[in-house]
Amino acid sequence: MPLHTAKRCAMIKLMAQDTIAALATPPGNGALAVLRVSGSTARAVVEACTGGRRLEPRRATLLRVRDAAGHTLDTAVATLFAAPASFTGEDVVELSCHGGMLVCARVLERLLNCGARPAEPGEFSRRAFENGKMDLTQAEAIMDVIAAGSDWALRAAQDQLGGALSARVRAALDSLLDVAAQLVAYIDFPEEDIEPATAEALLAQLRELRADLGALLATATEGRILRGGIATAIIGAPNVGKSSLLNLLAGYERAIVSPRAGTTRDTVEERVLLGGLCLRLTDTAGLHESADALEREGMERSRRAGAAADLIIEVADSSQPRPAPLPAFAGVPRLLLLNKCDLPTHPDWAGSEGLRFSCRTGAGREELAAAVRGLFLHRGESADTLVAVNARHRYALQQALEELSRAEESLRAGEPPELTDVFLRGALDALGSITGQVDTEDVLDRVFSTFCLGK
Repeated sequence: MPLHTAKRCAMIKLMAQDTIAALATPPGNGALAVLRVSGSTARAVVEACTGGRRLEPRRATLLRVRDAAGHTLDTAVATLFAAPASFTGEDVVELSCHGGMLVCARVLERLLNCGARPAEPGEFSRRAFENGKMDLTQAEAIMDVIAAGSDWALRAAQDQLGGALSARVRAALDSLLDVAAQLVAYIDFPEEDIEPATAEALLAQLRELRADLGALLATATEGRILRGGIATAIIGAPNVGKSSLLNLLAGYERAIVSPRAGTTRDTVEERVLLGGLCLRLTDTAGLHESADALEREGMERSRRAGAAADLIIEVADSSQPRPAPLPAFAGVPRLLLLNKCDLPTHPDWAGSEGLRFSCRTGAGREELAAAVRGLFLHRGESADTLVAVNARHRYALQQALEELSRAEESLRAGEPPELTDVFLRGALDALGSITGQVDTEDVLDRVFSTFCLGK
């Protein structure tokens, strides 16, 4: 191990022995706040702040937090979770106190004066990972649960927190280790060549493994959509109901609605929930021929919004003649929404496959939600688990697939098993980095630095 890495590991181990404390609820004024303390001296630190009041594991204790002079800072409820049956695997004390900014600051200051140190971002979750309470994918899922902006994002985060992704990665690792183990015999006995039947069986295992990892990698787009929302551009000719659609889905008058053409000159954005998914809606200027320079600039922004979108909702007025075709946006899914279905339909729209909709009555909203789910939630509501990998997982899966392809080529070409084993070990390292089963200190630093204090 390089010297700088050894020093780093020693420092991390020393820090892990400290008792840490932090506010675990958002700062600000509220009815209650929770401060979390974790470490081998967590119980002693809290008892020192409370005049020696003894804490019993898993029993809520009402007590007074006192300053160094014995004056009461707050009345709080303390709960001790003794190691190893705690979030971090260490002794953990959670203090529920009044939620004022000043009182929280003073209680935390007292905890630090009694022997704790301020927790780094994500340090509680990192200790949980390092103490074997969860793997890296489950630790990442904690922040996904907190940040979930839709029902489906929350479900995916909870499934990952429950180990759904971990189980699939572990299954892939087991399969890969089985292939590597079969090669060991040929490495130990170099005078023996790999028999054709054995080589074909190993190739079949690698092909099956690549298919499984490819299916997991295919969830990356779904993961991005669930975590960040579906970038959705509402486009159409002037006065077809684009702003009305935005207002209807948002639930309030977000955009100005006027019978005058060209009212929307710039893009208007709003996040909405539709069918359990988060849509990042962009209302755009109506697309048509215009001599007005300002209006033309608005339409150019409309085109840019459409090109950058994950989804285009094209709104048309079904009570009026069909307008000229709108610009094509290559590779972007498009839903045609035939608005004003509460009015008589113009003959031009007869037989059209567009969704019948009314921004005035709300008719067609469920059909629109189902169409969006059908485009972006490929596994449907009946799926037992919803696994959707993030950008870090995607990169590791791509690396693993590349190494597996090289291993297949090496095995097929009859190269020495030592060379094939190098590629297999590269795939093992890539997969292991997903769950944190390999020495990936930089990866851990990057993951946990994004966590909030108290997690």
